[in-house]
Amino acid sequence: MPAHALKRPTLLTLCACVLVAQSMVAAINLLIPQLTSSALHPSHTDILWTVDAYVIVFAGLLIPAGALGDRHGRKGALLAGLALFAAGAATSALAPDPAVLIAGRGLSGAGAALITPATMSILVQLAGPERRAQAMASWTLAIGLGGMAGNLGGGLVGQYLSWRALFAAMVPLAAVLAAAVAVTTPRTARSAHGSPDPVGTLLLTAGLVAVLFGIIEGPGHGWTSARILSAFGVGALLVAAFTVHALRSRAPLFDPRVFRSGGLRATTLGLATGFFGLFALFFVNAQYLQEVKGFEPAVTGVAIVPLIVGMALVPRFAARWSARPRPVVGTGLALIGLGLLAASTADAHTPYALYACWLLVISTGAGLAMPALTLGVVVSLPPHRAGLGAGLGTSAREIGAALGVAVAGTALAGHADFASGMGPALRTVGAVVLLATAAVVTGYRPGGSRASRTAPDPAAAKEPVPHS
Repeated sequence: MPAHALKRPTLLTLCACVLVAQSMVAAINLLIPQLTSSALHPSHTDILWTVDAYVIVFAGLLIPAGALGDRHGRKGALLAGLALFAAGAATSALAPDPAVLIAGRGLSGAGAALITPATMSILVQLAGPERRAQAMASWTLAIGLGGMAGNLGGGLVGQYLSWRALFAAMVPLAAVLAAAVAVTTPRTARSAHGSPDPVGTLLLTAGLVAVLFGIIEGPGHGWTSARILSAFGVGALLVAAFTVHALRSRAPLFDPRVFRSGGLRATTLGLATGFFGLFALFFVNAQYLQEVKGFEPAVTGVAIVPLIVGMALVPRFAARWSARPRPVVGTGLALIGLGLLAASTADAHTPYALYACWLLVISTGAGLAMPALTLGVVVSLPPHRAGLGAGLGTSAREIGAALGVAVAGTALAGHADFASGMGPALRTVGAVVLLATAAVVTGYRPGGSRASRTAPDPAAAKEPVPHS
C-alpha cells in the first residue's frame, strides 16, 4: 500500500471541489429571469455572456491547466484554482455593471479549469490501479451531483434571495475547501518533463475558445453567419497550428499522437456524446417544467432530482464491471438516447411521475457509462499524464455540453413556441446520441487502453520526479 494511499477525507474533499466547480455551470440558468429584471439592466447579449463566459473559459483552459498541473504540482494547481474561483465569485457578487459580472464569471471559469483536472489527477495518483475504478465512479458522481446542486441552489436563490447571494456564498465555501485540501490532500509526484510550452498553450486555448464561441453563439447568430463561420475557421486554423507546433516541439504541451489510441478516441467521443444528451435535456427540462408544467423555480430545482438518482446509485455497481467497458458504455449511452426519445413525447398533460421515469432511464444510462468512460480516458495515457487525461476528458464533456445546448436551441428556434419545439428538439438529440453510441462501441476495442500505455511519449524525458 503506498504511503499516500487514498483516504476517505481526501476523496470527499476532492469530490466536493469538483462538485462546487460543476455546480456553477448550471446554477446561473435558473437566475436568468432575476438577472434580466435586476438593477444592472443587462441586454440579451449580456445575459448570454453571463451564462457562457464561465463555460467558454472553463472548457478552453482545461487541457493546458491539466498538463501544467502535471508538471508544476497538482495540489498547488488545485489551491490556485480555488483562489481564482473565489476571486471571480466575489467580483460577480459585487459587480456594478454587466461587464464586471461577465469578467467575474470568466475568472471563476479559469479557477474551475484548474480545479477539475487537478482533482481527478490526484485521485488517479493516490488510488492506484486496484481502487481507480471506484475513485472515478465517485468523481463522476460528484460531477452529476454538481449539476443537481447547481439547479437546486439556483432555483432556491432565484425564488427567495438575490442573485448576488449565489456568488457571495461561493467565496467562504471556496475558502473552506482550500483549508480542507491543505489538511487532507498530500502532494503527488509531478511530471517534470521539460519547460512549459507557452506557444502551444496559447494556440490551443485560443483555438478551443474560438470553436466554443461558434458552438454557443451559433443558434443566435445563425450557423452560416460570417461571425460564426469565422469563429470556426479561426478555431480550426489555431488547432491545426497547435498540432504542427506540438509535433515539432521538443517539450510540447501534449503530443497529438496520443489520439492514435482507438481507446482514447472512443472514450473522448463517448464523454462528449453523454454530455451532449444530458445538457440538451438540462436546457429543455428547466423550460418545460416552468413554462409548460407551471412549476416555480425552487420546485423545478427539486423536480430534476430523478436525473441524479441513477448517477448516484448506478456507478457503485458499474465500477464492478470496469474490466468489460464496451457493453457497459454501449448500454449506458443507448439508455441516454432512448430516454431522450421517450422524454420527447412529453407535453402539458404528461403526468410528472411518468416524466420522472424517463429522467430515471437517462440518469441510469449516465451512471453506467460515465465512470467507465472517465476511467477509459485516464488509462489511455501514462500515469504521469493523468492531469492531461483529466483535461482531455473534461474538455470533451464541456464541448459536448455546449453542442447539446446549441443543437437543442437551434431545433427549438425553428418552431413557433417551446411546447411545439420540445419534442422535435429532443428527438433530434436522442437520434444523434444513438448514432454516436454506435461509433463509440465500434471504436472501443478491448485492450486498446492497455496498448496505448506503451505508446511513445516524447515528453517523457528521463528526469527525477519531484513531489508537488
